[in-house]
Amino acid sequence: MDYVFHFGNIWDARNELLWGAVLTLRLSALAMVFSLVFAVFGAFARTSGPRWLRMLVGGYVEVIRNTPFLVQIFLLYFGLPGLGLRFDANQAALLALVLNGSAYTIEIVRAGIESIGRGQIEAAGALGLGTFPIFRLIVLPQALRVVMPPLGSQFILLMLNSSVVSVISADELTAAAQDVQSRTFRPFESFITAAVIYLCLSLLFSLLFAVLERLAFGRKVASR
Repeated sequence: MDYVFHFGNIWDARNELLWGAVLTLRLSALAMVFSLVFAVFGAFARTSGPRWLRMLVGGYVEVIRNTPFLVQIFLLYFGLPGLGLRFDANQAALLALVLNGSAYTIEIVRAGIESIGRGQIEAAGALGLGTFPIFRLIVLPQALRVVMPPLGSQFILLMLNSSVVSVISADELTAAAQDVQSRTFRPFESFITAAVIYLCLSLLFSLLFAVLERLAFGRKVASR
């Protein structure tokens, strides 16, 4: 093996790669916020909604979780224009991440909801609270304590999965690395640097979520 690593060209393109990391964070944060909002309503529907709604949300979860994320991206970006719905690459990337992330986050939130004792819910009902007030005031605050660790892991996984949207030329870190290697002809250096950035972001957010968990619930910060 006579390959010689040269990171000089990668250093020259550092601003492009760092901007790609910023775009990855923005895309991932937006996707996680929307996924969490949809997940709360989806989990409520799965646990307290009418039977038809539980089946509808359950079907959505099963379809998304049992089909490849890459195929979902292609359906949104290449398939929907045939039906008259057209998104640019960044819009399709965000929509794909939200739809995919929501399916997993719904199950995380649902597990947290179902961990709450039925006695509290029955007692609240006996006091005259309706289904939604019980969910908002009693169930959801306690469920957040349970789901905080897996939600942090889900955010990190979603951020790493965002690299897949580079196949439709969405703006993010992997796409930036591809542009750099196409100019410099240094694929090892380009993608090693991207991998190191992803690793640093993952470790940073793992620590951040652990700190947030401790501040919110008084738990000991521990590595996952």
